[in-house]
Amino acid sequence: QLHSLLVSSGINAEYGGELADFIKVVHTTIGGCRIIGSLCVGNKNGLLVPTSTTDKELQHLRNSLPDSVKIARVEERLSALGNVVACNDYVALVHPDLDRETEEVLADTLQVEVFRQTLADQVLVGSYCALTNQGGMVHPKTPIEDQDELSSLLQLPLVAGTINRGSGAIGAGLVVNDWIAFCGQDTTATEISLVESIFKLSDKGPNNINQMRSVLVESMTS
Repeated sequence: QLHSLLVSSGINAEYGGELADFIKVVHTTIGGCRIIGSLCVGNKNGLLVPTSTTDKELQHLRNSLPDSVKIARVEERLSALGNVVACNDYVALVHPDLDRETEEVLADTLQVEVFRQTLADQVLVGSYCALTNQGGMVHPKTPIEDQDELSSLLQLPLVAGTINRGSGAIGAGLVVNDWIAFCGQDTTATEISLVESIFKLSDKGPNNINQMRSVLVESMTS
């Protein structure tokens, strides 16, 4: 997973400051827009950004991320890359109509095997799916046969689920890596339990993970 957390330049400063004690936080925009989760996609190997990314923003990302993380700016009609790609460090699901050239750059930069896929007839796989190296959550209406086939293809355990009290837009309401997840405040206890289970988050991560959770909860409720 990406070594740093990219956050909107407009995110609450206190919230971002608390996160900075545990993971490098990079405040940025993409093409002047703050919805960076929808516009870029990355893992521990690389980051893909759309052509709307300015030279200044691109240089800021290069300066902020480790040298080992390759950054590529791609000319793609489906420019909301985060909505049309879901990936971990090894595999990626992409929109069926993604340009072949973009697919090649994606495979090379992120060092992943690429699969063109829909989820419950939804082409925005990045919006309706979340993947880590431990597991994945897909659109709640994904048939069990499709889940099994996709699980075998990706070599990952998968589950159909929701976030934010019944929303199927998993990617829009959940940010997750191999040791922690952040979700919308409307997410129910049952949904959180499923997230923790499929992504194997219990008893994972740095020793200070519980401290991090308590700090974040305190900052959001104060």
